[in-house]
Amino acid sequence: MRISFCCTDTKAEPWLQGLRAALPDASVELWSAGAPPADHAVVWAPPQAFFDEQPQLKGVFNIGAGVDALLKLRLPPLATVVRLDDAGMSVQMAEYVCHAVIRHFREFGGYEADVKAGKWSYRKPRARAAFPVGVMGLGVLGERVAKALAQFEFPVLGWSRSSKAIAGVRSFAGAAQLADFLAATKVLVCLLPLTPDTRDILRFDTLSQLQPGGYVINVARGSHLVDEDLIALIDSGHLAGATLDVFRTEPLPLDHPFWQHPKITVTPHTSARTLRDESIAQIADKIMALARGQPIAGIVEPVRGY
Repeated sequence: MRISFCCTDTKAEPWLQGLRAALPDASVELWSAGAPPADHAVVWAPPQAFFDEQPQLKGVFNIGAGVDALLKLRLPPLATVVRLDDAGMSVQMAEYVCHAVIRHFREFGGYEADVKAGKWSYRKPRARAAFPVGVMGLGVLGERVAKALAQFEFPVLGWSRSSKAIAGVRSFAGAAQLADFLAATKVLVCLLPLTPDTRDILRFDTLSQLQPGGYVINVARGSHLVDEDLIALIDSGHLAGATLDVFRTEPLPLDHPFWQHPKITVTPHTSARTLRDESIAQIADKIMALARGQPIAGIVEPVRGY
């Protein structure tokens, strides 16, 4: 079995060493133009030239949960595209989102500002029942986030393509129930895959349907959010603010208004990083399962977009 590794912006050698150790009977090589045909590929942001040279690939394993950029390329016609379905990312995402929700709910940003100004201040405790948290996208990451939020006794709602049964989470599904979901939500968390249907879904008319004083947390893709609409709704007072980890252009340009907006918290796409050892183990297990003709999780449906 031959495996080709083609990942841009990634140190190749640790991945190659790990894959070789996990798959000792396979030949694992770093791709370069003119490389021999491979059976499977492990990729992140590969060039189109890679797939043009490797039309025989049986499996394409993406070292991340998001495959929107990969699906823009012309892929081998018979290849199964596989994404990471956790590999240590879900607990990181739950940590990040819970931190952002609690920081806003407990007004820790205001306390930090007061401390810097030398003020000893108190704020009236808020009622959790008045802060329903709506999670958009209930895949592996979204479900873990929703369950974690429920542990803090927030009312938790979930919206997804199809209805999901998750203990402690009120489920909404499809376009027909989006308005009801938004109207019931105070803090909105976006964990949707990026597809033609979800691009720009966080825009003026949808965000306006959130409860007054709503808050937005985007940890999915920057293209879900219409930046100027978010700023307009915060400046109007309808939204209280936002925590943003993903952006249309990354790194976020230094002249972008998000940097300086007092009610927007920015982090550098760090909510859930790929953990190499866990990812290698998952990819190796899936390659071996495919070789045995066994079913695997994480297969992408290109028409659906995830």
